[in-house]
Amino acid sequence: MKRLTGTESVRAHESVTIAVASDVDRERIYQLRHDVYAAELRQHTTNRDHALRDPLDAGNVYIVAKSAGEIAGFVSITLPTQTTYSFDKYFSRALLPCAVDDDLFEVRLLTVVKPHRGRELATLLMYAAFRWVESHGGKHIVAIGRREILEMYLKLGLKRLGHSASCGAVSYELLHAEVSALRETVESFRGLLTRIESKTLWELNVPFRKPATCFHGGAFFSAIGERFDALHRREAIINADVLDAWFDPSPKVVAALEEHLPWLLKTSPPTGCEGLIETIAEVRGVRTRNILPGAGSSDLIFRSFREWLGPQSHALLLDPTYGEYTHVLEKVVGCTVDRLTLTAQNDFAVDLNWLRAAAADDYDLIVIVNPNSPTGRFIPREKMEAFLRHVPQRTRVWIDETYMEYAGTTESCERFAAASENVIVCKSMSKVYALSGARVAYLCAGAHQIENLRAITPPWVVSLPAQVSAVAALGDPDYYSIKYDETHRLSAELSKGLESLEWRVIPGVANFLLCLLPTPGPCASEVVQAARLQKLFLRDAAAMGSALGSHAVRIAVKDSETNQRMLQILANVVGSLRLGLCINT
Repeated sequence: MKRLTGTESVRAHESVTIAVASDVDRERIYQLRHDVYAAELRQHTTNRDHALRDPLDAGNVYIVAKSAGEIAGFVSITLPTQTTYSFDKYFSRALLPCAVDDDLFEVRLLTVVKPHRGRELATLLMYAAFRWVESHGGKHIVAIGRREILEMYLKLGLKRLGHSASCGAVSYELLHAEVSALRETVESFRGLLTRIESKTLWELNVPFRKPATCFHGGAFFSAIGERFDALHRREAIINADVLDAWFDPSPKVVAALEEHLPWLLKTSPPTGCEGLIETIAEVRGVRTRNILPGAGSSDLIFRSFREWLGPQSHALLLDPTYGEYTHVLEKVVGCTVDRLTLTAQNDFAVDLNWLRAAAADDYDLIVIVNPNSPTGRFIPREKMEAFLRHVPQRTRVWIDETYMEYAGTTESCERFAAASENVIVCKSMSKVYALSGARVAYLCAGAHQIENLRAITPPWVVSLPAQVSAVAALGDPDYYSIKYDETHRLSAELSKGLESLEWRVIPGVANFLLCLLPTPGPCASEVVQAARLQKLFLRDAAAMGSALGSHAVRIAVKDSETNQRMLQILANVVGSLRLGLCINT
């Protein structure tokens, strides 16, 4: 891992403010430029105004570092919208490995005034320039680095292009980097960035750290067409990398949409989803005050966790489990996360005694996905409720029941949660009601738990077609019950076929299977990539848990004919990979 070294220039008791320069700041910057580049470095001649300006200043962005209200350093950024760059004075554009119109930004005039000199403040200014460029969609950065501090530019990730020039007594080298490559370098400086961040007042209108994104399935849309202009291609692919239902929504859902679709699309929905809430409460046997709607479970996760938790919070997760929880807690909220590791030795079952012992610690939040994803393992309601009674009331327990109906319609903890002080049940209607495209979900909890969340829930949070679909789906339990039974039969058939390939299939209750591939043999990423060439999309589960390793694949259950197609493709893929052959489309 790369580390930046050098003298510490910013005293621990001082804070440095990073901001875009004001008009007043700019006038001071021009004076400092004269002091440094004319009087000190003799790059330019001194002048009576004791100020240096150039034609680029009108369009450049200046970022300043201030200590005790005084400018300690600055850096300038030339935008792609400008017709000229600073490097044009010394170098031909033909020397660059990219076109100047390809989102090229120039970082220039990196300056730290004498009382504050040291590599840490210079690094902070360069990082601020990088984040500004990165957040504004830059793809390339060019700079002309002064020879005396060239090593710092190189450690930050810029590369020499093998060309130099001089101006007065100063020599420069032409440098370049792709922003994506600089991002990789920045990721190796986490310790340094954490230290710098702790003593920086960051006032740029971009976040100090690049917001992280959470990977989900859904890669199959690249084969269909992400602009939806060739949806017929869906018939040629198998999207087993996401866990959408293999069956269609209830005929009642389809009929309601078909009969009223033009009106549903052009009409605003009920502001607070009142009819949807009433229907959910009636079907689940709770009161309307116990229900909070959302546009899918992700909406509810992001909204709730950011409201309840902060960087000082402490959470407990199962490992492996649904990756969005790790992402939101660690990358979005930034809190401490402990993991209760499940092992392959016992098929990733959750030991409730172990979980109960862990819950005795002073956690702010415990998250349990039940049935769990990607394992499919299930904790029966009676055992779950017995565990919940022993959790300290100051600890919120979030139970994600996205796949619960596959385990049994009477297994939900919703009524328990509604009467509880600290239990929240999150229910997505995507997977068990075949409404993934509608994006509708809800929380069920004590009214006191969701009171503050209701205040920050936007109006019309669920679309009108989604509300109508959800209400119709909840009104047709018999249809879905038949589909759940059929899913279990299809899952058993698929499991048997996968086991014939010598895959170990973890016993689960939901509409997907976690498989451990034999070793030695092709790893999950190889199988996933080779299957994709055959238009079968699977999920490499390696990143979904620390105990899964490189030979774990998750596959969604499909209808009988599609399951047989998947098995045939996988047999060909595994056989070809074992022989070291290339899979062709």
